[in-house]
Amino acid sequence: MFQSKKDYVFVILAGIFITNAVVAELIGGKLIQIGPFVMSIGILPWPIVFLTTDLINEYFGQKGVRKLSFITAGLIAYAFLILFLAIVVPAAKGISPVNDEQFMAVFGQSMWIIVGSITAFLLSQLIDVMVFHYVKEKTGNKKIWLRATGSTVISQLIDSFIVLGIAFWLPGKINFETFISSALTGYTFKLSVAILLTPLIYLGHYLIRNFLNEEK
Repeated sequence: MFQSKKDYVFVILAGIFITNAVVAELIGGKLIQIGPFVMSIGILPWPIVFLTTDLINEYFGQKGVRKLSFITAGLIAYAFLILFLAIVVPAAKGISPVNDEQFMAVFGQSMWIIVGSITAFLLSQLIDVMVFHYVKEKTGNKKIWLRATGSTVISQLIDSFIVLGIAFWLPGKINFETFISSALTGYTFKLSVAILLTPLIYLGHYLIRNFLNEEK
């Protein structure tokens, strides 16, 4: 089925990447409160997206990440299309355990959220790959932590503000103060988790190198 071990690695990383990205978009409409701060629940799967992005960047280059990012954006749009069709088809009254109102409340993402999610995702991924390879060109194969964290610092700053700005602030769902506070809270959370996941990036490199029989 796979022509090489590297193909096998790509499929696994791509599957993890796509699954977490799609799930993050589907649950992104829910806002949670941590102390005085508000952020989208959709940020929870993103640290795994960061991790797989860095590993794909490392072993499959800019083209690999870009192609996968566009494919994932298309799959996110497809998921929203299926949800739209599921919302349009009425539930069986008196039989379905979930009625139309309940289904709509959970999955009824607005057009603003869809546009914001896909725009933020693509921009952040394309910026991430550029920063990652810029740092790698300057440092070589050393300092994995620097290119992994550095790319996340910049790309997720943009992602945090774009998705909330388009999805919630522009349509008037939240005021400007809440928008800034939520974006900064989400960004701080994602950045903190990305830093904490640094050992997993090294572990991922170690496992992949050994699987591919590469020299350390």
